[in-house]
Amino acid sequence: MKKSGFNYRQEEGVYLIELKLASLQQLFNALDPAPFRDKDLAPVAEEYIVESAAEFALETPLKLQLHLPAELCADEMASGVPGAIQRYFAYRAEVTARHFSRVLKEGRKALMIGVTFLILCILAHHAIASLGKSGLFWQIVEEGFLITGWVAMWHPINLFLYEWWPIRRRQRLFEKLAQVPVEMRSI
Repeated sequence: MKKSGFNYRQEEGVYLIELKLASLQQLFNALDPAPFRDKDLAPVAEEYIVESAAEFALETPLKLQLHLPAELCADEMASGVPGAIQRYFAYRAEVTARHFSRVLKEGRKALMIGVTFLILCILAHHAIASLGKSGLFWQIVEEGFLITGWVAMWHPINLFLYEWWPIRRRQRLFEKLAQVPVEMRSI
């Protein structure tokens, strides 16, 4: 069900993400030199669509509804818009999946480095403790090794506990948007 207080219209149990456009150029990035069917979405349009879709649980059925002047809806170029939007979000899902894989790979590498460093710090802590030195300086050095070793674990722990799931959620959101029906209506 909806997660926010925003009002989205529903048609036949499907929530609508609606965009009112005066031209198709508003929807696509004018700086992108790719052919029309392969153009990136305009940043403002993408942000609006993605943020609107993010308001709902991933299981909630959605439809993207574009409101255009009647003459644009009948234009031959307009027939390619639904596929172009879906291809764009499929591409964004692929890019995000690669980013997700890089984060997990970085996490594994950071974990190996962190655990190795932690073991070295614990060994140094025990080595200093076995010297039998007393005093504030030696206590600070001993404890400093332990603290430094655990601080070195912060990055891999942060990656595996917190950083991966927002990326994965975004990937799943893009995958959903790649499948969302796109409908054009004349205004």
